[in-house]
Amino acid sequence: MTTAESNAEPRVVVGVDGSPESIEALRWAARYAAATGAAITAVHAYHYPPAGLVPAGRPPQPITDQVRAMMQETLDAALKQVYGTTTPEKVATKVAYGHPAMVLVNESAGADLLVVGHRGHGAFHGMQLGSVSIHCVTTALCPVVVVRTSVT
Repeated sequence: MTTAESNAEPRVVVGVDGSPESIEALRWAARYAAATGAAITAVHAYHYPPAGLVPAGRPPQPITDQVRAMMQETLDAALKQVYGTTTPEKVATKVAYGHPAMVLVNESAGADLLVVGHRGHGAFHGMQLGSVSIHCVTTALCPVVVVRTSVT
């Protein structure tokens, strides 16, 4: 059911990791939300460890608490860059445990639009999207916008 069918407020999910590309994605989502009246959920996902094989289960609680606090600081800094000192009431943040692509796809289930930033060429110069972007574009449950900051 779409928001038009349910009379609910449109919801935009945006992936924010603090990178310049994710800040531009948040900036794009902010302009879109202002034009459409949509609410925004800025999502920062993490998994432990950040690279290599992921161990079974969850990280120890002290690590989880520290990482979640750092991720929230990153989200808060991104919001400040986009909105200044006053973030609109329709903007929420979420720190989630899991691979960023999977978290964003899960969040897309309740969204009208998913916005992600383009992270560059990665290992293959000819690729136009990063792995998270590709995963979101191919598996999200709503339309996806990939915000590019520059084309080289």
